[in-house]
Amino acid sequence: MASAANFKPGDDTSSCSIFLSETVNGSHRFTVQGYSLAKGMGVGKYIMSDTFTVGGYQWAIYFYPDGKNPEDNSMYVSVFIALVSDGVDVRALFELSMLDQSGNGNNKVHNHFLRALESGPYTLKYRGSM
Repeated sequence: MASAANFKPGDDTSSCSIFLSETVNGSHRFTVQGYSLAKGMGVGKYIMSDTFTVGGYQWAIYFYPDGKNPEDNSMYVSVFIALVSDGVDVRALFELSMLDQSGNGNNKVHNHFLRALESGPYTLKYRGSM
């Protein structure tokens, strides 16, 4: 290997960086039956989906019928996807949608894929990251 001392102006140089990553797609349908009974549970109280696996990690969906935070004023529902398994910098892109009981309304809650590329995917660093 040549040292910097042996480098002469005009010599060709190159470098390469290879980022190996595996992209995994998955989906999970979480049905909340009896939503009207769940409404009024209280702010910060949630219903959790069963855990499911995508990309070798366990995930769950948390649904807050009266919102997660007091400032939601029970006017909004909150929906989160959470890392259930232990993880170290798990990078994820996701989309959350809601379908009402009539089957007519499909409301996109959050679409990470529309974030600016420089923002990159969400990085979930530990169990319970939402």
